[in-house]
Amino acid sequence: MTQQNAQSNDVQFALQRIYVKDISFEAPNSPSLFQQPFKPKVKLDVDNGFTKVADNVYEVVVHVTAQVFNGEEQATAFLAEVQQAGLFTISGLPETQLDHTLNAFCPNILFPYARECIDNLVNRGSFPTLMLAPVNFDALYAQKQQKQKADA
Repeated sequence: MTQQNAQSNDVQFALQRIYVKDISFEAPNSPSLFQQPFKPKVKLDVDNGFTKVADNVYEVVVHVTAQVFNGEEQATAFLAEVQQAGLFTISGLPETQLDHTLNAFCPNILFPYARECIDNLVNRGSFPTLMLAPVNFDALYAQKQQKQKADA
């Protein structure tokens, strides 16, 4: 067995837990907003980060903020925010692969849960369903890498 094969056998990846770290929903202009025609305009912000919590254990958090305005007046219909988190055990990866895993692979796992949570909040606020499109965290990671290289 070559050294490379031995190293690849030592890689471990395990998802320990998925949970909501923080959640918020505001509908500042209700109930008057419900008396008007609803013409939504969506502003979406997505970000992610991670923290090492123990040896080979990382908390990865995906932050999703959806702010929806009604019509031309730009009155906020609602603001939904979720921090969807997960605990991951990861070992045996080179530093560059670990960085990619924590900033792209793990957020790709967590985002569907954040999207469902946002949709549930919006539904509970009695607004029409807001089904967010998938986010390509691999592309976001590549953009961050290019920006860091350009800044250096």
